[in-house]
Amino acid sequence: MTPVLLVIGTRPEAIKMLPVVRALRERPEVDLKVVTTGQHRQMLDQVFAVFGEKPDIDLDLMTPGQTLGDITARVLKEMEGLIAEHKPGLVLVHGDTTSAMAAALAAFYARVPVGHVEAGLRSHDIHRPWPEEYNRISIDAVAQLLWCPTDISAQNLRGERPIERAIEVTGNSGIDALLYVAERLTGDELGQLGLKLDPAKKLVLVTGHRRESFGEGFARICDALAVIAARGDAEVVYPVHLNPQVKEVVEARLGDTGAVHLIPPVDYVQMVALMKAAHLVLTDSGGIQEEAPALGKPVLVMRDVTERPEAIATGVASLVGTDVDVIAGEVARLLEDETYYASRARAVFPYGDGTAAQKIAASVAQFVSSDA
Repeated sequence: MTPVLLVIGTRPEAIKMLPVVRALRERPEVDLKVVTTGQHRQMLDQVFAVFGEKPDIDLDLMTPGQTLGDITARVLKEMEGLIAEHKPGLVLVHGDTTSAMAAALAAFYARVPVGHVEAGLRSHDIHRPWPEEYNRISIDAVAQLLWCPTDISAQNLRGERPIERAIEVTGNSGIDALLYVAERLTGDELGQLGLKLDPAKKLVLVTGHRRESFGEGFARICDALAVIAARGDAEVVYPVHLNPQVKEVVEARLGDTGAVHLIPPVDYVQMVALMKAAHLVLTDSGGIQEEAPALGKPVLVMRDVTERPEAIATGVASLVGTDVDVIAGEVARLLEDETYYASRARAVFPYGDGTAAQKIAASVAQFVSSDA
């Protein structure tokens, strides 16, 4: 069997890579080693438990107050050692994190082929999202196997670097994960959070953590949430990211606001349950831009640009930036106008049908077998 190193750093990576891990475990041609950098330590462990998996190698590299340079240097150095030890025929990474970028760079330096899950996404603005847009461009520049969620992402790759390499449209493995978890919800998930919600009010679910919104952007988002909460017909539930540049601002501006529930980060199962219960979703998360539409929930994306135009094209998702009036106005329309809401609240699947992981695993198996 050919050794394959699959690298996971953050919770979103784990959510989208663990269906691939499960599919690869079934392939006798693949000697899979799952490597975690521990970039989201506690949240990462929760996701592994949901899928009944555990890492084979835990680098546990993260330290308090780390910079992007710190993460890059540590991952690059440790992956250099792992590649020398295991001599893999392929290194698999996902998406656009710093862990993924550094792992791909280490493989490139060692002349080991790189496979990129969720390849080809582009906002076409190097600073938004930052540093993710740079990370995914750099990974795609060195990857030999590129699995794209949509035709648009594949077209991005062919336009940037039209040379011979394996580009395949598979759908997004995040939809595989979503459907797997949604089918297994018990109905007790929200009760476990201890939320006391008014059943007469509509639930507005919020997630926000993007670096480009640090500072004034998050201040404006908080002001918009305060306006929404003051309406009287909605309750806001916001699982607050642990990054101090998010947590401190949000708690200072919304901590005493009625009808706003600031809660610690939730596990993936609870997040899926919250999305299912929500009337609408406000987010800057890439993954939720894919997941909420599949659950039939209108999504307002608190960014100025997105690398996921497919969701916008369906009409279920829309860009609202971080302007207070725009956010509050769009939420008001979705709360008040039933006809408009019905036009937005419909399940769409621009990111695949839940079979991406099996397609990726088949591609990996074929690659390592041909290389043996």
